[in-house]
Amino acid sequence: MIIIIAAFGASLGSFFNVLIHRIPNKQSIIFPASHCAACNKHIPFYQNIPIISYILLKGKCSSCGESIHWHHLLVEVVTPILFVGIFLRYGFHDVLFYKYLLLFSFLIPIFFIDAFHNIIPHVLSIPLIVIGLLTSILPGNNVGLIESALTAIAIFCLLLLLAWAYQKTRGVAGLGGGDIWLLTGIATFFGLQGMPFIFILASGMGIIYFIIFIRDKDKEFAFGTFIAAATVLWALVGGDTILHLLHLN
Repeated sequence: MIIIIAAFGASLGSFFNVLIHRIPNKQSIIFPASHCAACNKHIPFYQNIPIISYILLKGKCSSCGESIHWHHLLVEVVTPILFVGIFLRYGFHDVLFYKYLLLFSFLIPIFFIDAFHNIIPHVLSIPLIVIGLLTSILPGNNVGLIESALTAIAIFCLLLLLAWAYQKTRGVAGLGGGDIWLLTGIATFFGLQGMPFIFILASGMGIIYFIIFIRDKDKEFAFGTFIAAATVLWALVGGDTILHLLHLN
């Protein structure tokens, strides 16, 4: 089962690379078929095998020799690792396995798109609200529909208020609309208990990154990447485990 899930994750990771490249450039994710971004040559199926093709081609296009960005390999490696992690954490018969599988399938491309382009596309963030609400009605889910909906509404209103207050006080945007929609979507998955800690984890990682790499208070950075990373950590490690480590449960 682990091998099957890993193979599925690697294949899906290859599709995520299409999303990561094409969505920010406002291109169709269906047409044309896989091709080199530099020379536009079609990539045959035998050169489009996740992970293996990148290694055999040494990270270069077979037609023009242009380097293929390293994130293609990273996405195809990270995706199966995370999918297997969900399986090991929850098991095949737990509804949370499928719930977080769907969530991670949106968070992975969001992470890389925001990291490279400083945007969180609405086409990826807003559907999370619908998916989260729908999964909340499934038997065995850890967050009910009412909690899911009310938490999402509360998070949306709170973040909108914070963004407005920061804009009024500083005269510049402090929290992007993409971040607001993303956190609202995540709220439907985790409910009231999870959201404060996901936000704290994301903020903590963001502050550390800012202090080490940026150190310029006027420079923007991709907060969505830290939101996605904190959410993945919360889902994989488990809220109860993290709360226990913090001596809060």
